[in-house]
Amino acid sequence: MEHGIVTFLTDYGIDPVRLGHAVEERGFGSLFLTEHTHIPASRITPWPVGAPVPRPLPRHYSHTYDPLAALAAIAATTERVGLGTAVSLVNQHHPITLAKQVASVDRISGGRLELGVGPGWNNEEMANHGVDPARPIARMLEHVAAMRAIWTEDEPEFHGEFVDFDPIWSWPKPVRRPPVLVAGVGPTVLDRVLSHGDGWLPLPLFSAERFAARIAELRSRAADVGRAVDVTLYGGSPEALGSYHEAGFDRVLFELPDHEDPDDTLRELDRLAGVIHGRR
Repeated sequence: MEHGIVTFLTDYGIDPVRLGHAVEERGFGSLFLTEHTHIPASRITPWPVGAPVPRPLPRHYSHTYDPLAALAAIAATTERVGLGTAVSLVNQHHPITLAKQVASVDRISGGRLELGVGPGWNNEEMANHGVDPARPIARMLEHVAAMRAIWTEDEPEFHGEFVDFDPIWSWPKPVRRPPVLVAGVGPTVLDRVLSHGDGWLPLPLFSAERFAARIAELRSRAADVGRAVDVTLYGGSPEALGSYHEAGFDRVLFELPDHEDPDDTLRELDRLAGVIHGRR
């Protein structure tokens, strides 16, 4: 089972290049970054982790770097660590533009990029991008399908409900088609993983036993159509590595808190590395 880091990388904390070096040097397999293009000053949509409105969101939500810009800097200054988004809010980007950005970072990294995707939860944020929050999942899946066409075809075209373009030329192509990790824990998320994804990226909201059952279902359904899928847990606990392994996870991302002092961030990385490496 691989171990990685996920974090809200902010303008007031450790800089991207230093963080990338630190994660790679400590032997973590991957570094994933979150995304919010902005946070509306109004607070209407409930925070999905259960905090009641109008409680303010944590500061880091409105201070994140653009993940692909930061990952490009990290990609250019590291050699081995895998890179990814957890998650890219694909509905808030035009798929032609996002496909080129993803392909560019993948080439800069030498094929180390994975694209974790989610529809977004903040309706006000979506509305500011002109996105109707009524059908976010359908839009997300269509954006993913359009990007895959752009990554893999010389003259892609796409004609859907939300995305429509005649044949285009768009290079660079990625080194490999970036794996798409579909986030979510709802009753139909496995359908989306199998139809549009290469892996599942859930939050730790279930018991190990329930995760084991859903992972087994996902792998059985994938095998039935001749596919293999990976499962990455977002925000796991280092103390629960044994249960994650038994449940069938391929990778666990440990959430790195944002600190204003970079040395505090490095000390937390050292603590996580010590716990994880000691339990291998």
